[in-house]
Amino acid sequence: MSKGKFYITTPIYYPSDKLHIGHTYCTVATDAMARYKRLSGYDVMFLTGTDEHGQKIEDKAREAGVTPKQYVDDIVEGPRGVKDLWRLMNISNDRFIRTTDDYHVTAIQRIFKKLHDNGDIYKGTYKGKYCKPCESFWTESQLVDGKCPDCGREVTDAEEEAYFFRLSKYAGKVRDLLENTDFLEPRSRVNEMVNNFIKPGLEDLCVSRTSFTWGIPVDFDPGHVVYVWVDALSNYITALGFENDAYDDYEKYWPADVHFVGKEIVRFHSIIWPAMLMSLGEPLPKKVYGHGWLLLDGGKMSKSKGNVVDPYILAEKFGVDALRFFLLRTFPFGSDGNFSNEALINTINVDLANDLGNLVSRTTAMVGKYFGGKLPAGCRDWAQPAPFDTELKEMASSLRGRYEAEMERFQFQNALEEVFKVIQRANKYIDENAPWALAKDMDQNGPRLAHVLYNLLEATRICGVLLTPFMPGSMAKLFDQIGADEAARTWDSAAVWGSLSDDAAPKKGENLFPRIDMDAAIRELDAAAEEAKKAALPPIEIEPQATEFVDFDTFCKSDFRAVKVKACTHVKKSDKLLCFTLDDGTGTDRQILSGIAKWYEPEQLIGKTLVAIVNLPPRKMMGLASNGMLISAVHREHGEEKLNLLMVSDDIPAGAKMC
Repeated sequence: MSKGKFYITTPIYYPSDKLHIGHTYCTVATDAMARYKRLSGYDVMFLTGTDEHGQKIEDKAREAGVTPKQYVDDIVEGPRGVKDLWRLMNISNDRFIRTTDDYHVTAIQRIFKKLHDNGDIYKGTYKGKYCKPCESFWTESQLVDGKCPDCGREVTDAEEEAYFFRLSKYAGKVRDLLENTDFLEPRSRVNEMVNNFIKPGLEDLCVSRTSFTWGIPVDFDPGHVVYVWVDALSNYITALGFENDAYDDYEKYWPADVHFVGKEIVRFHSIIWPAMLMSLGEPLPKKVYGHGWLLLDGGKMSKSKGNVVDPYILAEKFGVDALRFFLLRTFPFGSDGNFSNEALINTINVDLANDLGNLVSRTTAMVGKYFGGKLPAGCRDWAQPAPFDTELKEMASSLRGRYEAEMERFQFQNALEEVFKVIQRANKYIDENAPWALAKDMDQNGPRLAHVLYNLLEATRICGVLLTPFMPGSMAKLFDQIGADEAARTWDSAAVWGSLSDDAAPKKGENLFPRIDMDAAIRELDAAAEEAKKAALPPIEIEPQATEFVDFDTFCKSDFRAVKVKACTHVKKSDKLLCFTLDDGTGTDRQILSGIAKWYEPEQLIGKTLVAIVNLPPRKMMGLASNGMLISAVHREHGEEKLNLLMVSDDIPAGAKMC
């Protein structure tokens, strides 16, 4: 029987940015919460999607030579797009919304008209600061060192006809909501919103644009498109059928139980969004939870900064479940966390390989070795349990309650800590009972040994049930290995010691979490990151042409000649220089030094016909005279400098003038 409904959302992502591990973090957390609620008996609606309008999308599509719709289609639906990544990460969303979906467009036009008709949207002229990457307007006082307070990038002056939402009208109600309820968590976020935005004076919000066209048209005023945050925020209700006919479960699921959002968009979700709903006369979501960022080298991950971490690489190398587990085991959900490959590998080795994986492997192996793969009937009970039997049973039997309390507070790290206390206690229980010693006399100690192994399997089973929201694929394999039937994999069974059949037939299977060689893995990840960084750079970069004109007579003074390479050697104590002995047609050898050793070996140039400027004044390098300069072509490929000497036909005689 269902315990009721639970509606949870993760932000809809802006598809002009490459999805990185930070985006994955939020979505995995939302997925774990949704799976936990389903497991515990709730009717869950889990929504995610993509926010696809805005000036930045329009600009990027123009640069790519495609329409904005083609551009977003490729990023959302294409290979390694948003949907591909969510499939890879085993995200169990029930619905996926794109803000270009027809039903959403229709609903937004109706919502905008409602806000206008009730007097909360009016026309004016916008003058202020605009951050294109964030699609955000700012006042001068909100800027930090003259830049966007969210992303730190440059802002531009903007002035255009626009519609405004009377956000100031709702300042008092929003402040009361934030300060006197638990609508926004963690509590530290409340202080940020009130002190930084409401106390200085909540200004009306620009909600339409006329300087670009890629957006939802304001149907009663051609030339205006709906500002992206009105468009994007409303997805949480349009995806349920609000003001459209595509769905019909708004009454069932709204208000949302929780919006999980990154701290950079808390302002929109905790101030603008409730004000819009107040204006519409609709219920407010029960909670907005603003989680922290995953930081890399102390800064927020960002494609523009070149410091993203590719979740595909990590998932393919270490496994999806190991990555999911790491993200929620290592960092408190409400705070920032410092990501590193070393921390990821250490978590996998310590928690998953050493503790959980070792427990499963050792226990199933002993059942196979000592009992032929099937425990004897009656092994569940023991007439005189030892103190450590009782301690393990009590810890495991009461685990679900402690776990549930932490999950209800969105403290994933703490919930996992409770589970791993039991896993660590079970590993200690092995040492306390020394099954290998008991097995030396099976006639006398066989029943006790069977009971010990049953206790280990049962503690593992309970932990496996509670780890399922975090590692669904791996826990299904764990249940198969310990011989747990479907009835022993349920939420209710996790609170009852003894749900595993006492004649279970465990079987040792593949190692669920192989131990990782830290040094080798780091080398491979560093190499992959370097390749990815190169791939993200423009394929070819050509130095811009000079804009300053050169006098023709001055140009004509440069004497370009064909020269033939008679000898070429490395210059001692220099990694860059090659020393050329050249036939320039004068009958006297010419020596030129050139810093091209990175690209050429001396022997491959002997006999080649090159081009040199021969009337440059001599200069000394590394104690050697250089009389002229060889001509090369220089460009960059994926960020790496490339150089090619200008070589001409060997039919051209030495000394021939180039003109």
